[in-house]
Amino acid sequence: MQQRDKLFINGSWVTPHGTGFIDVIHSATEDVMGKIPEGDARDAENAIAAARAAFDAWSATPPSVRADYIRKIAEGLKARSEELAQMIAGEVGMPIKLARAIQVGGPVYNWGQAAALLDQFAFEEQVGNSLVVREPVGVVAAITPWNYPLNQITLKVAPALAAGCTVVLKPSEVAPLNAFVLAEVIEAAGLPPGVFNLVTGYGPVVGEVLASHPDVDMVSFTGSTRAGKRVSELAAQSVKRVALELGGKSASVILDDADLPTAVKGTIGACYLNSGQTCSAHTRMLVPRSRYEEVKAIAAKVVEGFTVGDPLADTTKLGPLISAVQKERVTGYIRRGLDEGAELVAGGPDTPAGLDRGFFVKPTVLGNVDPKATVAQEEIFGPVLSVICYDTEDEAIRIANDSIYGLGGGVWSGDESRAIRVARRIRTGQVDINGGPFNMNAPFGGFKQSGNGREGGKFGLEEFLEYKSLQLKKPA
Repeated sequence: MQQRDKLFINGSWVTPHGTGFIDVIHSATEDVMGKIPEGDARDAENAIAAARAAFDAWSATPPSVRADYIRKIAEGLKARSEELAQMIAGEVGMPIKLARAIQVGGPVYNWGQAAALLDQFAFEEQVGNSLVVREPVGVVAAITPWNYPLNQITLKVAPALAAGCTVVLKPSEVAPLNAFVLAEVIEAAGLPPGVFNLVTGYGPVVGEVLASHPDVDMVSFTGSTRAGKRVSELAAQSVKRVALELGGKSASVILDDADLPTAVKGTIGACYLNSGQTCSAHTRMLVPRSRYEEVKAIAAKVVEGFTVGDPLADTTKLGPLISAVQKERVTGYIRRGLDEGAELVAGGPDTPAGLDRGFFVKPTVLGNVDPKATVAQEEIFGPVLSVICYDTEDEAIRIANDSIYGLGGGVWSGDESRAIRVARRIRTGQVDINGGPFNMNAPFGGFKQSGNGREGGKFGLEEFLEYKSLQLKKPA
């Protein structure tokens, strides 16, 4: 078990003012795998003060020097990759092979990319008689979730540091151990004191201080739409910048000329990644009504291949959910879907056989779901796919857009130009065309109640920069 009893503030590991501890529970065994400090408001305030004091010097540090620090951090994380993969597989439940590639490989890549961007990013340009410069927004509070813990931290902290901002990080208390490893790596890289600070604790205490404090210039938050609304309310009092990456209810639209087996398999894979604990998961599969029986047969067969079990076993394709609360939430949605008239194609609300310990849920497909049903409208955050039938292309697009969310989605067609045409009509931040792979350098973020702002590549760096125009006297 990992016992953490200090916070990382102003370049040092310090004893928190908060006296409590928070248990970190292993998702597959339900054992306590670690303890972290329950920081309080004073700890958050101290971290903000350290970040504010460090900002002037860090923002004036040349981009090439900032890039050198960031490369050291990328190298430090890479050196601890296996430790981090095992840790996050336990915290979150993602199978170890995927945890190595996604939960750790993604952050290592993104830290490296943040450094590489600094070698080419144009921080200033001439526009007429104006010199337009890009300057860091200031002190950034990064509040991050548990589902892709290190990667969501990275997508905020790495570009913020690259931009010249200083940072206070509050990771999710549910999957926080990886954040302490990152702090150790940052310390070893020699980042100046106060540039990066780590405070753990609960959102209503630490998070609310970070979102409301007048010395914080920007809050970057990833989490539920409900919590994102609260962050926005608090941040509005000091008119600070807010970036939000929130919930989703993404639709995979399978058109009538699609390769049906490939499209169904691809959609299920995009729904079940990380046991469905993915904000952009394709949780609604829209299919031509005339092909519904075929879809059911294909889906049932595909789901049989999702072996549920220990995330540390190489044969596991679907691990547990993060917590008992999440398991109860997801199984409750499955029952509600059935109560509201959905057909059970695969899975169901019962615990998988032989897996009484751990937060395991059967991979589930609900068929013939009404577009207005609860399971078609609300984010479930588990391995639950709703199959919705449509009669025309226009109806499919209307159903896809009938959501308060707009984060991800997919379109499948034998004609790529048709798929692109349909994708342009879907109000969402990214759309996969025929299973196109995720691009870590493309902008990631949402429309509507999925949030605002973008992460990834140069687009993520730009979130942490302000424009300044210097009007130059025209030559005589």
